[in-house]
Amino acid sequence: MTEKSKRATIYLDEDIHRALKIKAAESSTSVSELVNSAVKNSLAEDAEDLDVFDKRSGEKLISYEEMVKKLKRDGQI
Repeated sequence: MTEKSKRATIYLDEDIHRALKIKAAESSTSVSELVNSAVKNSLAEDAEDLDVFDKRSGEKLISYEEMVKKLKRDGQI
């Protein structure tokens, strides 16, 4: 753990916890490191999504009704 680490209590499904313990042992790492890595990956995906939303913010919005009509008009449904 690093100096900047914070302790937190999380509750995991019993089978998930067992799987994490096995993976940690097999990879010579800790459950905390596995959880930190998973959370970081999830946050990175969120950051990518937010970047895409920002890039597309100027696009014209289309309603669901308009989209269905377009799909029907184009012979896709």
